[in-house]
Amino acid sequence: MWFHIKKFDWLLIGSVLTLCTMGILVLFGIDKGSEGSNFFNRQIIFLGLGISVMFLVSFLDCRIFRNYSAIFLILYFLLLALLVGVLFFGRNIRGTVGWFVVGGLRFEPVEFAKLVIILVLAKYFSGRHVEMFRIRHIIASAIYVFVPIGLVLFQPDLGSAMILATVWLGTVILSGIKLRHLIIVLLCGAALALLAWGLALKPYQKERVLTFLNPTKDPLGYSYSLIQSKIAIGSGGIWGKGLGRGSQGQLNFLPEKQTDFIFALLAEEWGLAGVLFMLAVFLLFFWRLTKIALACDNNFFRLFTAGFTLMIFAQTFINVGMDLGLMPITGISLPFLSYGGSNLLVNFLALGVILNIVTQTKLRVTLERD
Repeated sequence: MWFHIKKFDWLLIGSVLTLCTMGILVLFGIDKGSEGSNFFNRQIIFLGLGISVMFLVSFLDCRIFRNYSAIFLILYFLLLALLVGVLFFGRNIRGTVGWFVVGGLRFEPVEFAKLVIILVLAKYFSGRHVEMFRIRHIIASAIYVFVPIGLVLFQPDLGSAMILATVWLGTVILSGIKLRHLIIVLLCGAALALLAWGLALKPYQKERVLTFLNPTKDPLGYSYSLIQSKIAIGSGGIWGKGLGRGSQGQLNFLPEKQTDFIFALLAEEWGLAGVLFMLAVFLLFFWRLTKIALACDNNFFRLFTAGFTLMIFAQTFINVGMDLGLMPITGISLPFLSYGGSNLLVNFLALGVILNIVTQTKLRVTLERD
């Protein structure tokens, strides 16, 4: 076992644990100023479970995903069953029916959906990359992804639907799509976006987009969260106000500060220095994942690692962007920092698969040589 653990990419693990530690410290500051809040202790438990899952999965032979197609069919139909089930039996929280609640525990199926979609796309394109000039493969892969996206939009969860679509588009591009096919895909995407605006999006989702275009439109309503986020970020200065001392967070002016706006709270309490440190750790994380993807000796492992990288990058970009007012507010959490068990456990599960890929001798030698 020790020999197996020595083969891990410890720079990758270290960057993840650093990000998680930063998030836990911010949550500790929230609990310090909020009576009855228990985000810190719960996130510690989620982190412990996540690390355990990562290490257990790292000992499995990930080649079973590459070699047995039945596994993907089982996972895909389980995913569809969960997404349909949550519409009927899920709990409505802040206008979204996206969680199964059992006792005091919540499970968000869309987080599981992200991982399954990455696996399915990696399996599909790894065996067809030499035939990517055929438009039917793009259409078939789109059907695999847009059925779950449609179910997610019924919750409604626009942010997660955007993440799934981004992972699909990124995987298609990495698999070698022709330029004219890419242009067709983008035009179809624009048409679907217009159709969704007219038929699928709820009024409050449209207002969020309009607020993004005009932040002063409704300062006490839909613009409130964005305005408070900008105030928190701007008030942090260079070094921040100190852990648990941010006025916007501690006085509850900043909504959903443990999830959607944890970046704004971090900027207020840790300042520009803390933000730059966080971004540097994310860069280290993405650099290691990119090196692993490039060093993989088969397309399935390469596409899985690249798909996971795309997912985390998209979530990070959207979360930071919406806190800064550069993206519409869509309810996307910040990976490894925001409070929540489903997202954290799924991310560590994916990291366990990637660590298993890394421990293969050929890949490990390549990484060490580079």
